[in-house]
Amino acid sequence: MAETHTPSTNRLLDRFLDVIEKAGNKLPDPGILFLLLMLITWGLSALLAPFDFGAVDPGSGAEIRVQNLLTAERLALFFSTMTAVFINFAPLGVVLLAMLGVGVAEHSGFINAGLKLVLGVTPKLLLTPILVLVAIVSHTAADAGYVLVIPLGGVIFYAAGRHPIAGIAAAFAGVSGGFSANFIPSSIDPLIQSFTQEAAQVLNATIEINPLNNIFFTGASSMVVIAVVWYLTDRVIEPRLRNMPVDADLTDIPAMDSLSSRERKAFWTALSVMLLGILALIAWVFPEDSAMRAPNGEITAGNAPLMGAIVPLIFLLFWIPGVIYGFRSGVYASMKDVVGSMSKAMGSMAHYIVMAFFCALFIKAFTDSRIGALVALKGAEGLEALRLPGQVTIVGIVFLTAFVNLIVGSASAKWGLLAPIFVPMLMQTGISPDLTQAAYRVGDSVSNIITPLLPYFPLIVVFCQKYVKKTGIGTLVSVMLPYSLVLLVVWTLFLLLYWSLGIPLGIQASYEYVVGG
Repeated sequence: MAETHTPSTNRLLDRFLDVIEKAGNKLPDPGILFLLLMLITWGLSALLAPFDFGAVDPGSGAEIRVQNLLTAERLALFFSTMTAVFINFAPLGVVLLAMLGVGVAEHSGFINAGLKLVLGVTPKLLLTPILVLVAIVSHTAADAGYVLVIPLGGVIFYAAGRHPIAGIAAAFAGVSGGFSANFIPSSIDPLIQSFTQEAAQVLNATIEINPLNNIFFTGASSMVVIAVVWYLTDRVIEPRLRNMPVDADLTDIPAMDSLSSRERKAFWTALSVMLLGILALIAWVFPEDSAMRAPNGEITAGNAPLMGAIVPLIFLLFWIPGVIYGFRSGVYASMKDVVGSMSKAMGSMAHYIVMAFFCALFIKAFTDSRIGALVALKGAEGLEALRLPGQVTIVGIVFLTAFVNLIVGSASAKWGLLAPIFVPMLMQTGISPDLTQAAYRVGDSVSNIITPLLPYFPLIVVFCQKYVKKTGIGTLVSVMLPYSLVLLVVWTLFLLLYWSLGIPLGIQASYEYVVGG
């Protein structure tokens, strides 16, 4: 860990973040906090339900009213669907299935062996940017980065003699804070584009928006995110973490000594099998009529079987090499040992499962109450009413989206409400739907890493607790807040600069509005 001088401005930042951390950690356990938030949501829904706020969904034309969750019918529905809400909580299955495979790869020593070889050839100076780059690229595989890259960030930093929380923070910032930055198209691109096109057709029924209408900007944004996260991790976050001792039980983390001849042979055998599996998958997906593609032939479309199979594929791509490495290296003597590794992996997820139960109930209640949708819509209407210049409105969209993102996590749900307001409004001033969408995507990313309403937020807390037992929501928020604020400012300024230079944001389809118009 490089020594850095801490100027007075950093001391002020440290005091500010310490206040946030202490205040946040005085909150109840995350599981109980989600329970309390659900009860507060119930109470607010009952108080606000009688009022007519005059809010209408611009997309569907339906009135948006707060729903009272304390009626007899709603309470009956809550208890009758509680099991289904928990089981169908999207991150739960993703996390548990992926961790079954990754757990075998970890406990067998396969991941550890790979890290030893990687750290042997990776300059220590470039460890952070390479980790962030991998985190950004992981967006292509849906939510795989949350369950794969982020915990590896902690392991990699710990193995390199650096603070593991800094590694988790850097990976989290890349995966979630830089969610809209990527060199490679992903399933979120056509999903967001569909709302943009529908909103644009309010003014021009023949307009078509390309699903990759932001791909040049998101690619360039990747470099911005890497630079910001690299600087903050090495110069701000990690120096501050020196006062946070690693005090958890790390006996399950193998020492990073050199590989024996047997371990080296076992690793290359297991890695070869993994690479063959990846090549087989590519061969399966490559044909235009592949069963893994969507009906229209796309690979990254939301309805492509490949996208739905990402987590099972991660399970297999780590479980099989992990088993092979375990037997070849002598760590496993029988399949009973393999099952033991899977059991250990699930044991480490016990706290997360408890938090996920209450988190699922709270998010369902908050969504059903429509409070978040009402806040988003009223915020958009207020910004529209100001009739600010185009550049100022673009900044306003970024900041409004970042705020709304704290209470409404779904990217598509927010854009479904905001797009019909902002896209036509700015089209009338000559601003392209591409630019409006880009502004939305910046705001939709930067505040992911500081909102406990992010479905994966409890999981990141658990990853941190693997190294620092006292980690709570306040600790994680205080660590991630500098990333969020700096990305908000720098990424917004980059968008304005990008626009002012007239550089295309992505691949355009058929319409007359141009970037910078």
